[in-house]
Amino acid sequence: MKIEIKDLHVEVEGNEVVKGISIAIEEGEFHVLMGPNGSGKTTLSRTILGHPGAKVTGGDILADGKSILKLGADKRAKLGLFLTFQNPVEIEGLGLMNFLNTANASLKEKGSFREFMTDVKDTARELDLKDDLMGRSLNYGFSGGEKKKVEVLQLRLLKPRIAILDEPDSGLDVDAVRIVAENINKFRQETGAGILLITHYSRILNYMKPEYVHVMVNGKIVEEGGKDLVEKIEKEGYKY
Repeated sequence: MKIEIKDLHVEVEGNEVVKGISIAIEEGEFHVLMGPNGSGKTTLSRTILGHPGAKVTGGDILADGKSILKLGADKRAKLGLFLTFQNPVEIEGLGLMNFLNTANASLKEKGSFREFMTDVKDTARELDLKDDLMGRSLNYGFSGGEKKKVEVLQLRLLKPRIAILDEPDSGLDVDAVRIVAENINKFRQETGAGILLITHYSRILNYMKPEYVHVMVNGKIVEEGGKDLVEKIEKEGYKY
């Protein structure tokens, strides 16, 4: 699968936030999008997945050469796109296990529930998630770190073809950053999926080997390169 973002312009509540972005992401590639607060990174990620609050005013998003702008978020997900949220929502009354099982069944042929439960429990342990969380409502009363780990749990279980990870490291302590990074690496090794990881900081990238780095400032890509660009930003900041 290949996702192409072509000269994309996006407005939110009448304000242009994304101002002509072009990026191509293929399965097997690891891209990182960095930039300061308010640069438009989250808006870009939501637009790729079809958030109704993001109005595309120019350009296109293609999946394997075909525009997906008219597809809803559910249909984009079934193509193999996936988004982790910067601030995962709490949904009281929706059981985490029911949510995971329903999501899995909607994307794949129905398999053994027992096998799926085993996968959930094994992956949850790798993420250092407490067993009692599995019996609770989705993200309800979870800590910030637990919410981020549950997002990565979904990533590991649902196995998308292209994953957009919006600040999976925000609000995490040192140990949690390492655990999340290790599980993202394992997901990539197991699936060969493409990744666009969005972050402010370089700390999670100490555990990863991105191939392409893009810097976004004020709605535009201002510099591109490899892992050495991360080191430059760490030393100099976002001086653009």
